[in-house]
Formats: sequence, structure tokens, C-alpha cells
Amino acid sequence: MSREALEFDVVIVGAGPAGLAAACRLGQLARAAGRELAVAVVEKGAAVGAHIVSGAVIEPRALEELFPDWRERGAPLGVPVTDDRVHWLRNSRSAVAVPRGLVPRLLRNHGNHVASLGDLCRWLGEQAEALGCSLLPGFAATEVLYDGDRVVGVATGDSGVARDGTHKPTFQPGYELRGRYVVFAEGCRGNLGVALERRFALRAAADPQHYGLGLKEIWQVDPAKHRPGEVLHTFGWPLDDATEGGGFVYHAAGHRVYLGLIVALSYANPHLDPFAELQRWKTHRTIRAVLEGGQRIAYGARAVNKGGLQSLPALSVPGGLLVGCEAGFLNGAKIKGSHTAMKTGMLAAESIFAALCLPAGAPADAEADYAQRVRASWVWDELYRARNFSPAMTKFGTLLGGALAFVEQNVLGGRVPFTLRNRVPDHARLERAAAAPKIAYPKPDGVVSFDRMSSVFLASTAHDENQPAHLQLADPAVPVAANLPLYDEPAQRYCPAGVFEVVRDGAGAAHFRINAANCVHCKTCEIKDPAQNITWVPPEGGSGPSYAGM
Repeated sequence: MSREALEFDVVIVGAGPAGLAAACRLGQLARAAGRELAVAVVEKGAAVGAHIVSGAVIEPRALEELFPDWRERGAPLGVPVTDDRVHWLRNSRSAVAVPRGLVPRLLRNHGNHVASLGDLCRWLGEQAEALGCSLLPGFAATEVLYDGDRVVGVATGDSGVARDGTHKPTFQPGYELRGRYVVFAEGCRGNLGVALERRFALRAAADPQHYGLGLKEIWQVDPAKHRPGEVLHTFGWPLDDATEGGGFVYHAAGHRVYLGLIVALSYANPHLDPFAELQRWKTHRTIRAVLEGGQRIAYGARAVNKGGLQSLPALSVPGGLLVGCEAGFLNGAKIKGSHTAMKTGMLAAESIFAALCLPAGAPADAEADYAQRVRASWVWDELYRARNFSPAMTKFGTLLGGALAFVEQNVLGGRVPFTLRNRVPDHARLERAAAAPKIAYPKPDGVVSFDRMSSVFLASTAHDENQPAHLQLADPAVPVAANLPLYDEPAQRYCPAGVFEVVRDGAGAAHFRINAANCVHCKTCEIKDPAQNITWVPPEGGSGPSYAGM
């Protein structure tokens, strides 16, 4: 079946904060100049925001630049931060409050807001449509289209899942979306972004990208325990000092609390289970005290970039620009990336508009202009000041790395005469299972800690059972023949949705099972598989989780 071709001036892949900010800025510039631009935003989720997972404490700097009147427009930015604390969890019971003067400046949240990034993206989508942009949710971009080496559009796969309460499949064939420029805004580990990096060697001068796995739950808590705007970050237990990561508890509006754990995927012990670590973390009395008497209402997980400045690839290819977490603009020292995502989307829009619409003397191409705009922006300055945070944590551990971050940020203002590097990819840091200590995780108590399957249920994930599996093995023998004896097949544990299992038949032979229907599209399997044997490809458009308020 041939795909219908649709022509646009600009095609944006991904309706997250970066892609939608790019769309809004293009719409603003075109309207101000009295020009017409055909802008399309294609999104694999069934609706805008359906695949968005973030903490989230949002820094409004980019939003202020994009819509100075965002308050009057009703942007859902939640509640202002009212209190900001950091605790070191020494063990399963005790906690030490870090004095405010010792908290690195980049981790302070005065002026920020506790909000749902998914809700903000839905609002941004409404603004983009009001500015004349076309939003196309439910279609996954599966292929980059080229004319020679120039990107000229993307192709979408088929759409087969309807969100009508029944998940009854409704088949729609894919399209070719062609544009004079394509903005890639798929988020962390976007499949098209990875393909561009490989084809054009965009990482030739960069460190490998480094990642964390972020797991999040939303709780409706006892009103007596709810403190709107309170922000708590934790480090230490249940992770050891060599395993980077930490927890967060954000008191949002409506007696809701956003909480979760981020585990750096550079961890060494193959027996570590990030999902089980989250459940164990919640049993600490500091966290349990907030949750008891409440109800868990949502769960989600997503990989996040954490490599920072040293891991940024080249930001463009002919006809294509990489923005937001597609390139890796998250600031790990702040634990924030929505503001940098929005700003880079806006900068890409300004470069594209200049190339397409401004008179003679304007930049001849958007690609070089975009790179220059990024380097001259506050995004680059912010990432430069925070550039040593992630590699210091990996090299020196949480306590010493945190101490170095304090000195670098609070004493030296991020202006140090050296740049740390981390050239070992996360998957290559796993130890052999026989040499690593096993971890005894407690059983879920059903009060504050829960099992995987009840958690995946809360993610409302759905995939048509008749569609091809979107988790592909380069060599189907590797999981049992290599990963199982060497690493006790860590896919059984690093996946936060129970997609991968090792099962044994009546004769005791091991088999690797993929429960693709459980997948929440976090991308951890592609990142952490020690054999780099798993490829995540987009399933039918509209498949996957259906997050609300994440």
C-alpha cells in the first residue's frame, strides 16, 4: 500500500516541550511577519501528552520568553515552590537534612513551579493550533526521508489503536510528511535521532550519551500531609555511594504528590532492579510518612539524558535540526530539561524562519545558524557551568561528586579550568553477575510498595496484539547463550514494565520471553543491554502508555 504524501514547510517530530515550543515560535514569527507557514507536528502518542513523563519542577524561563502573558493565557504551571529541601538518607530509617548553604546553587528551586509537564504540553499544543500549526497525534515517525543526503521529511507507520475506552483497533495507513526543514524533537533516545547520529557520525567529537532511568508515581495523599509547593530531593539509601541516583517528592496541587527515583544507567551491579529500588525507597520513614493513608493513582517510567555538554552531538544535518532531549540538553545538575528543551526548540524555529522567510542577507541555511544561536544562548552557558556534574558523580561517587559540585557551583560559579570526560558507555559498566553482590528486595506490602504488574496497569499501556513486536533482537540466541550466564540476564530487572522474562520449560531449559504489550516506551533496554542486542522500533501509532497528568 503506497503512502499518501503531505507537503509542509516545516515538519516537527514529537509533541513534547521542545517540538511544541518550536511550533509555537514558528507560528508567532509567521503571524508577526504576515507570512503563511505550513507547520505539522507529528506525535506517536494517542494524544499530546500521552507519552510525557517528568518530575516535574519546571523553571519558567523559556516559557516567559515564548509567552510573556502565560499567566493570563492560563498555562497550567501548577503551584510555585514554597520550600526546597535536600536529605541524605543514611540508611533505611535515618535521614540528615543538608544545610541550605551546602546545596549546590543549580539544585535550588526558588521561582520554579511544581507542575505536570504532560498538562503543560497539552496547553502548548492548544497554543500551537491557535497559531495555525497542524497537530497529528497517533502517528509514529518511523523513517527519515532523504533526497541524496538532505532530509526532506519523515514517513509514519500505521496507526492501529483507538483510545475510545475499548482499545478497539482502527487501522489507518501511514503518511509521508515532507518539509523544507524537519525538526527532530522525539525526546531522549529518539529512534530517528539515533539513525541520524549513525548515518552522519554526529557523535564523532562527543562523549557517549549517558542516561538515567526515571520512575515516577502520583499519589493522592491525606490533606493533612499535603504541603503545596514543597520540594524534597534525596540521595543515598537505597543506592550505594557508587550508584548515582536519587529520589524526589514534589507536593503538587489538588492534594497530589509527585514522587519517584532516578537511577543512573551506569550502575555496575547486574542484580540491581531500579523498579524494586523505587519501591524500597518508599518504605523509608521520611517517604512513608507522606504516603500512608493515601492512594497511588499513576505510574510511569522514562529514560533521561544526563551526559550534558560533553555528550551533545552535532546539532544538525542537511535539512534537519535536533532539539531538546533528542540532542541531550537536559541539565543533570538541576535535574531539569523542559526549559532547555523549549528554548532550543525556539532557537531552531528562529533559524528556520530566518532561512525561509527573511530577505536577502539572512542566513543561507538554518543548520549553521541554529548551532550559532545555541552557543550564544543561556542554554549553552548553563550546560557549560554544569558540565562536570555528571562525570564527577560517575568517577567519584555520590558523596565526593556532590562535594565537588558544591565547590564548583557555589564557590567557583561553574568556571573551572578543566572539563571531566566520561567516554565509557553505560552498558559497558556492568560487572559479571558472579562477582557482584546479590540484592535481597523486600516483597511489596501493598500499602506503599507494589509489584510491577499493578504498576503497569496504572500506566494504561496498550498495544494491538496483532501488530509486529516492536522490541527486536539482532541475535535471538544472545539473551540465553550470553547474557544469562554472564550477567544473569539483567533485562529481567532493568525493564520497569516486566517486558523481558527468562522462563524455563519442563526440562529446565531457559527461554527468553518478550511481553511487548507491557512496554511503556522508556528505551532502557536499548541503553542498558550489555550486548547491545535490542532495538526498540516504533509500534503502531497510538500504542503505548496513556499518561494523564504526568
